[in-house]
Amino acid sequence: MAFLEVEDLRLAYVTDRGLLWAVDGTSFSLEPGEALGLVGESGSGKSSLALALMRLLPRNAHGPEGVVRMDGIEALSLGEEEFRRRIRGNVISMGFQGAMNSLNPVMRVGHQIAEPLMVDGGVSKSEAHAKVRAMLEMVGLPTEVFGRYPHELSGGMKQRVVIAMALVRDPKLVVLDEPTSALDVSVQAQIMNLLKRLKRELGLSLIFITHDLALASDVCDYIAVIYGGRVVEIGGIEGVLRRPSHPYTEKLLASAPKLRKSEQPDFIPGAPPDLLDPPAGCRFSPRCSYATDICFAEDPPLFTVETGHTAKCWLRQDAATEAAD
Repeated sequence: MAFLEVEDLRLAYVTDRGLLWAVDGTSFSLEPGEALGLVGESGSGKSSLALALMRLLPRNAHGPEGVVRMDGIEALSLGEEEFRRRIRGNVISMGFQGAMNSLNPVMRVGHQIAEPLMVDGGVSKSEAHAKVRAMLEMVGLPTEVFGRYPHELSGGMKQRVVIAMALVRDPKLVVLDEPTSALDVSVQAQIMNLLKRLKRELGLSLIFITHDLALASDVCDYIAVIYGGRVVEIGGIEGVLRRPSHPYTEKLLASAPKLRKSEQPDFIPGAPPDLLDPPAGCRFSPRCSYATDICFAEDPPLFTVETGHTAKCWLRQDAATEAAD
């Protein structure tokens, strides 16, 4: 049994115009020690998917609905208090986008990291502070950072603090939402090396949310490409990056600059779908140069294009049939 199993997960937000389905029928699984990258444009539903797994939702949220099993526990069936006590922080934790927004500016860094240990973990103050100092060393920070305020730290140091906060209660799965988006390239590389080391040494499972396919390929074992609230392609790193099977994935790869090729980056025409009134059929069809009549009329299922690699595109129907035969 996989450590994390997500089946037909759906989450909407209540608006004046109706329900906006930010996560619409997402399914995937993750084994212990594996890392899954979630990639897609802004507004595609990546962060909403993470918040649904954490059950940290705004008041206008509708749902989540579906099945989420974590470490054999049906997470969505638990009451809020039981989920907080058994799952959040112990089984799954999250490092949020924007490290400065995750830190209390008037509270010393060490006390912020120690707080969940004392409040939810039942650990004494001295034990919690000792654990925090060990965590700071683990993420490559000097122990004197314990007594500093967030504004005294650089961007890379704040990001390491956020990672320490996510790890302090020894969860088995960590969700990281754009952990390097505000950092320069050299610090970004340091954070990525840190994540790879922690994944290897602690046996962590990771869900890594990013716009950058290159970053995802550096730390992840699998990639799920999300468009319009739905996973349109999912598979191993090698298969998705070398043999993209959905036109949206092709466009994402083509939009990245190539270091050793003269071809110019391409762009994706049009705009993301309005999730309050999504287009009929395939949600990418209005922007797809391969679209045919069926693409505008019927929503495709996920077709298997090779072992462990599926794509939600009618163009892959014949390939899926041949693979089945």
